[in-house]
Amino acid sequence: MTRPASPVAAADLAALAALDTPTVCNALELVDAKFRLAGYTREPLFSPYPELKAIVGFARTATIRAAAAPAETKEALKARRLAYYEYVAHGGPLPSVAVIEDQDGPQAGRGAFWGEVNTHIHRGLGARGVVTNGSVRDLDANASGFQLLASRVTPSHAHVHVTGFGARVKVAGLEVASGDLVHADRHGAAVIPVEAVPKVLEAAALLQRREGVILAAARAEGFDYEKLARAIRDADEIH
Repeated sequence: MTRPASPVAAADLAALAALDTPTVCNALELVDAKFRLAGYTREPLFSPYPELKAIVGFARTATIRAAAAPAETKEALKARRLAYYEYVAHGGPLPSVAVIEDQDGPQAGRGAFWGEVNTHIHRGLGARGVVTNGSVRDLDANASGFQLLASRVTPSHAHVHVTGFGARVKVAGLEVASGDLVHADRHGAAVIPVEAVPKVLEAAALLQRREGVILAAARAEGFDYEKLARAIRDADEIH
């Protein structure tokens, strides 16, 4: 299977990875006001590795269940998991970010799909991390540098199995389609429309220049309300 070429230049992916996800969300708002209420996770996820920088990659989507034993044969389950791994490896441009929806409803996270084995497999296949409403484990043995955003930690994998992959999923209020460009860090995740990447980078640079004026004033000795008001006026004039 031939992997599709990246629709985003490597330099732009690197520039996005240098930003945190809140900055990306702020930039998306400047590009289109609709992103004030859409395009990002709206329910709490946590990262067991908050020191890791942002990850950026093209979504590999899947669904899992763990709360009950599957009715399918072991052979069918193994075949689907292998097909899923092939999809992770070749189903879109690299780098990738796994986005996994746990379909167990109130019992989501009952069993962990993510631990030592799967973090190493996915990192080896080009993934930078995962965003999931499921659970994680093996916190001292997971692949280094692999970001995990999840709903909880659990010690068991229970009956965890892949139920599907490649379709649109919903995790923590964020809808993601296979191939979407995902930006994530310890704050959460957002989807960046590929065609908007140049505008997002420009908007982020503008925001940083504006905020820089205010932060420089706030950090300086003698800061007061008058200096704040002047800094805000100066920032507003930056275009």
